[in-house]
Amino acid sequence: MTTIIAFVFMFGLLVFVHELGHLIFAKRAGMLAREFAIGMGPKIYNFERNETMYTIRLLPIGGYVRVAGEDPEIIDIKPGHHIGLEFNEDGKVSHIIVNNKSKHPNARVIEVEHADLDHDLTIIGYELDEEEKLTFDIHPKAKFVMDGKETQIAPYNRQFASKSLPQRAMQLFAGPLMNFILAMVLFLLIGFIQGVPVEDSQLGALEEGGPAEEAGLQQGDKVVTINDVTVDTWDELVSVIQKNPDQAVDVTYERNGQTGTTTVETRQIEREGQKIGQIGVFAPKEKSLTAPFSYSVSQTYEFSKLILVSVGKMVTGQFSIDQLSGPVGIYNATNTVVETSWQNYMPWIALLSINLGILNLLPLPALDGGRLLFIGIEAVRGKPMDPQKEGIVHFIGFALLMLLMIMVTWNDIQRLFL
Repeated sequence: MTTIIAFVFMFGLLVFVHELGHLIFAKRAGMLAREFAIGMGPKIYNFERNETMYTIRLLPIGGYVRVAGEDPEIIDIKPGHHIGLEFNEDGKVSHIIVNNKSKHPNARVIEVEHADLDHDLTIIGYELDEEEKLTFDIHPKAKFVMDGKETQIAPYNRQFASKSLPQRAMQLFAGPLMNFILAMVLFLLIGFIQGVPVEDSQLGALEEGGPAEEAGLQQGDKVVTINDVTVDTWDELVSVIQKNPDQAVDVTYERNGQTGTTTVETRQIEREGQKIGQIGVFAPKEKSLTAPFSYSVSQTYEFSKLILVSVGKMVTGQFSIDQLSGPVGIYNATNTVVETSWQNYMPWIALLSINLGILNLLPLPALDGGRLLFIGIEAVRGKPMDPQKEGIVHFIGFALLMLLMIMVTWNDIQRLFL
């Protein structure tokens, strides 16, 4: 149950922050954000506020902000349609009743000759059995009513395509940007709460019941040698331990001015396809008012660089699909992190946040990076791509991503039984 709560909180936080970036900049640009969704699939919970429907959906495989104009409008009023019109106090149409007009006795029923809900915001038509042509002005926030559900209309100036290139680009980039900001905030909190790692061979906190504690080592011990190999920094200490998985190593240390020696049985874990050693020791930390800020930036940069290197290996074929993890693999890894130490939980969230930000910026169809690529092409060409062609590219890309997700999830499930 602890792992489930940790995973749900982590997933919700990562997706919420990412989509919040898209939502904020969509609204700042004047776009109509129809829906803010956490998860995919059937709705579990929803409420509407300030023109936007906020939903929580069943499947924890992402989220989205649906902006008007990104997809074809569901409702299209065409000549010959019979619709009902309800008006506000100013005499403008406030509700367009598409069907079930009998449930709206006060609606004025007309036959449509022409409708422009993008620019002119007018509907031209005839009342039933009447020959006089009438023109009705539509309120910019009028709503369609279909099957009892209301959907706000989207005039062109509220649609994604109507905005400038910088506004559209920023709306797309804001999601990944918020993931990087979240990572920096988490590392900043870690720096203030736990302290900033010190480049020293001194031991920080020890994992309770871990190999180092069982061998008699204590927090504050300064390691001098491991298997007669001299270590002066924390990185050197970690390097030697990692090279000796599932082995007994002799550790010489200094404590209160005296030297001691003990044997530590390292444990073996797998990371990025490699078997490495661990002894259950955390890096030494120092607390200050300024160090956490530089630590936050440096950690975000280092993790970003590490992930980009992994992406490069995947592109060049040095990284197999079998090494990728989906929701099942991430859940399993989260379980390991929580069981090992809650001190690793916040850095784990920060790492996944950076990972989500970088992956979304890859120039692949259906991802933010793919859509940014089309905006870049538009900037070079001086005109937008054909929306239908772009939509087909993103649809194919989304289908391939879903296929990849299924393959990765299947591999994750298989690894659970190996």
